[in-house]
Amino acid sequence: MSSKPDSPISAETVVPALTQAIGHLIRQLRAEANPGGLNLSQTAALAMLEEAGGMTNADLARTQAMKPQSMSTILAGLEEERLVERSPHPTDGRQILFSLTPAGAEARRKRSTAKHEWLLSAVEKLHQAERQTLLSASSIIRGLSGS
Repeated sequence: MSSKPDSPISAETVVPALTQAIGHLIRQLRAEANPGGLNLSQTAALAMLEEAGGMTNADLARTQAMKPQSMSTILAGLEEERLVERSPHPTDGRQILFSLTPAGAEARRKRSTAKHEWLLSAVEKLHQAERQTLLSASSIIRGLSGS
């Protein structure tokens, strides 16, 4: 989408272009940076456990806006892969806490490293002016998100 340098650009022009570009970048990062073959739901569950520590199935389900039954399936798969483990809840014997195993933490680290390395490689191929534009755009995008 190009326009004359001095012509005004409407928000209606920017929004779909930005949405498409960010969506494509995220899909590419997910595809390139998935050394363990984990799906998005599994990755999100591991990320929450890494961030929050031990959590119940219901708590994890709430953070991901899904039903506990769906989260149970995700956790069962992660447990089978030995990426999460169960432990008794410290105050409620009826509940079980799930937490990352060392293998789960390593899977998170590998995924993070793979994403970083892929993006670093892509950015290294850009010209200096393009890198500067991306740096400026990242500041603007952070501002849009309220960060």
